[in-house]
Amino acid sequence: MTDITQLLGDDAEYLLDHRCRGFPREQLHLPGPDFVSRVVADSDRSPAVMRSLQAMFGHGRLAGTGYLSLLPVDQGIEHSAGASFAPNPRYFDPANIVELAIEGGCNGVASTLGVLSSVARRYAHRIPMMLKLNHNETLSYPAMYDQTLFAEVEQAHDMGCVAVGATIYFGSPESRRQIMEISEAFERAHQLGMATVLWAYLRNPGFKHEGKDYHVAADLTGQANHLAATLKADIVKQKLPETNGGYQDIGFGHTHAKVYSELTSEHPIDLARYQVACCYMGRAGLINSGGGSKGHSDLGEAVRTAVINKRAGGMGLISGRKAFQKPMSEGGELLHAIQDVYLDQSVTVA
Repeated sequence: MTDITQLLGDDAEYLLDHRCRGFPREQLHLPGPDFVSRVVADSDRSPAVMRSLQAMFGHGRLAGTGYLSLLPVDQGIEHSAGASFAPNPRYFDPANIVELAIEGGCNGVASTLGVLSSVARRYAHRIPMMLKLNHNETLSYPAMYDQTLFAEVEQAHDMGCVAVGATIYFGSPESRRQIMEISEAFERAHQLGMATVLWAYLRNPGFKHEGKDYHVAADLTGQANHLAATLKADIVKQKLPETNGGYQDIGFGHTHAKVYSELTSEHPIDLARYQVACCYMGRAGLINSGGGSKGHSDLGEAVRTAVINKRAGGMGLISGRKAFQKPMSEGGELLHAIQDVYLDQSVTVA
């Protein structure tokens, strides 16, 4: 097992001993082996959707825990194939992407129409697959930032996927169109028995204000999570919060003073707990993103993010670049380290 305390270093006590008070853990719908029958069964999700969710919860090293470790590789479109795969060229071949997810003990692999369809007959029965429906491609010049549908829900179903994923840039001028597109896509996915995962990201130049980046503010990302749950996302993917007070400091929208005085604090676990609370108190599972690869610090950063997510009441981590931009053995070790946080019973919900 990974030595979590050692990797956390000076932050170990700060992160492992914290207790959340704004939203006590007793108020949350926490992940667990019975999450589908205890929480999802209250909803209008069909038995087929529940079976698809259980397929993810029942796979990989975290099988039977209620937590998820997912490998997402859609960066070939989002960041260009060269930017994504040049550090480790073997991942230009989609088969190696899926092999990493299998060797890394993941609950599932999320990727593009091209990646998954090119190897679906080999792998759809070996690991749960999630088709990412839309992307922001970066070949347009000048650059534009919009999520465009690259695939149809039926294509995911036909290749054996258990889930579909999508991104909405909340706060952007295009967000209303994206909301309508993804609302319809998620409804169709549920009709076909697949689960739904929403990348609930923020995108607006006004969210960078006076030198601070509020794209990672707890209050704004929390509201994005709330909108994601409203669109019937079964699982919400969100960046880990790094600050708070976006509504107040930018001076827009609606908020309440208690959000900042009682329900949150400056502690990273309290900020992430607010994200969980906005996911209908955990009825929609929160998975945080692992972020980009920085090299030698990746392992420690991944474990730290997993600890914050788990102790906040989140459902797991979806980490891509930190894993696939390394040799496969090192990528697998990093994924195992993330999973060890969720397997370690001494790392409790705060």
